[in-house]
Amino acid sequence: MARRSKKTKVPVQQRPVPISVASYLTGVETHTIRYWEREFSEFLQPVRTAGGQRRYRPEDIEVLKEIKRLLKDEMYTIAGAKRKLQERFGTPQKTETNNGHHDTPKRARAAKR
Repeated sequence: MARRSKKTKVPVQQRPVPISVASYLTGVETHTIRYWEREFSEFLQPVRTAGGQRRYRPEDIEVLKEIKRLLKDEMYTIAGAKRKLQERFGTPQKTETNNGHHDTPKRARAAKR
C-alpha cells in the first residue's frame, strides 16, 4: 500500500488567523479592526478565504498593533497615523480603487446638492 505524502504545513506562528484571533492578539475589538481595514487599506490587507473570511498574517498583526499604538497611546489622528505608517512601512502600493480617483464620492455628493 502506498503512503500518502505529507503536506508541508506553515508553522503556527506564520499561519493567517481569523479576525477573532487577531482581535485577541492585539486587544482591539473586531468591529474596530474592520473599520481600520477600510481606513488603512494601503497598509492593512488581510487575505480572504474562498468564502470571503478575513485571515490576518503576522505582518497584518504587526500593522494592527502599530495602528493601535499610534491612535490610542500616541493620540494621533487617522491622517497622522497614516503618515507615520508610511514612514515606518514605506510608501504603500496603491490599489486600484475608484480608478485612482479617491475623491469620487465627494464629487457625487456635491452633484446631488
